Amino acid sequence: MIIRKTPEQVEAMAAAGEILVRCLRMLESKARPGATTADLDEAAERFIRSQDAEPAFKGYRGFPGSICASPNSMVVHGIPGPYELKRGDVLSLDVGVVKDGWVADAAISVPIGSVGEEARLLLDTTRDALFEGAGQMRPGNHLGDVSAAIQRRVELEGLSIIRTLVGHGIGRDMHEDPQIPNYGEPGRGPELEEGMVFAIEPMVNAGGPLIRMGEDGWAVYSQDGSLAAHFEFTVAITADGPRVLTPWHESD
Repeated sequence: MIIRKTPEQVEAMAAAGEILVRCLRMLESKARPGATTADLDEAAERFIRSQDAEPAFKGYRGFPGSICASPNSMVVHGIPGPYELKRGDVLSLDVGVVKDGWVADAAISVPIGSVGEEARLLLDTTRDALFEGAGQMRPGNHLGDVSAAIQRRVELEGLSIIRTLVGHGIGRDMHEDPQIPNYGEPGRGPELEEGMVFAIEPMVNAGGPLIRMGEDGWAVYSQDGSLAAHFEFTVAITADGPRVLTPWHESD
């Protein structure tokens, strides 16, 4: 069942999203060679709690961090720790914020210093795929239109959609129905209606599409060791089209 939100509830999620965007921008500024992922986690938790909000990931199903920090071939769900960032890394930062009982969820992948051509193509394409998927979130479209737009953009560049990881509905709970694959056929799936709110999140490998679980039971890696990227928005469907509730892109 897809839970539709009232305009007032969407505004409450946007308030969580505003905190999240400021947190992501702060993290991006701190993601420099020599910083550890634990440093970033501590800074994020301090900031989120200073805004009378809570980190949505902390304690979720036992997750120990306030953010997910996933370098290089790690796709998602990286537990922050002693890993020290180095020039040429690609780092995915995934943040969730709970404010007044409402959740926002978003992610960016950032280069650490200068990166190679493969990494730049991966980052640009995954980000563009998110924008194209979000652009399909209009009343009367179907969920398959979102998924197909993401897939089309990624595969155009010869990169691989990870088919076993999905986006999701979001609201009072971080994960609500429906699951949202990053591949699919236009015109298929549930019809999109005003008030639906989704976290859409292309997860892309530079190599093949397969993944493996890390030994900690959380981290997910590309199976072939290729670079991975992850970008995510929380998006509400309105009568006027998509409204991004976590607009980390608007200062670009």
